[in-house]
Amino acid sequence: MFGAAALGGMKQARADAVLELLLEYGVNHIDTAAMYGDSELRLAPWLRSHRSGFFLATKTVQRTAAGARAELERSLERMGVDRVDLIQMHNLVEPEEQQIALGPGGALEALVEARAQGLARFDFDSVLLPYNPSLMAGPDYAADFESLLVLCRERNVAVQTIKAIARRRWTEGDSQRRFSWYEPIRDEGALGRAVRWVLQRSELFLNSSSDATLLPAVLAAASEPRPEPSDAEMLADARALAIEPLFVRGVSDRI
Repeated sequence: MFGAAALGGMKQARADAVLELLLEYGVNHIDTAAMYGDSELRLAPWLRSHRSGFFLATKTVQRTAAGARAELERSLERMGVDRVDLIQMHNLVEPEEQQIALGPGGALEALVEARAQGLARFDFDSVLLPYNPSLMAGPDYAADFESLLVLCRERNVAVQTIKAIARRRWTEGDSQRRFSWYEPIRDEGALGRAVRWVLQRSELFLNSSSDATLLPAVLAAASEPRPEPSDAEMLADARALAIEPLFVRGVSDRI
């Protein structure tokens, strides 16, 4: 899956070049969102020629029915399409927001209506959540993830994962150019192992990073047949690169 957040701050020519990589590697799923800057606008010219070949997903951050409907219509207009294949509720983490979105007059009502009208496909067909070794090292997160995976298998729900190549949050002393809100893994070997660590579970999808400079490396790692990384290799990478979980329950669990 291509994480189109990477296009949010790009000029059109650069975005077009990035999107051509999807054709080269056979990627056919685009994941964008209303809040990803100009991502939807950058997709529009390209979709005029390639819409039929791609599963197109966007997201809404709105929690009410009226807000979600308006944001979906805006997304359709910005991308120049008459429907999306999937509309997701973006970062629906906080219990109070879940109550609004899933309750009377909530975003779910608008998305179900949009599905009935042919504007979107939506039936809890997929979930999207972070998945990487540093997060799964936490027993609470690992238990929740595995429980969710069992439920998704039972209900034939796709599991989309993000943050495969996350190293840690940026710190005040970091001077590197920032193309995503977190610092990614840049070491080629460690990046490849991080990608293959996710994909060794056949039921999981991997969403590429918002740092488009790493897209070729991610796609290459995903397409090249190599041995699955061992636990010892992943632990060595975590120590060598000082990898930390991006989200700590009760402290930083918002995506």
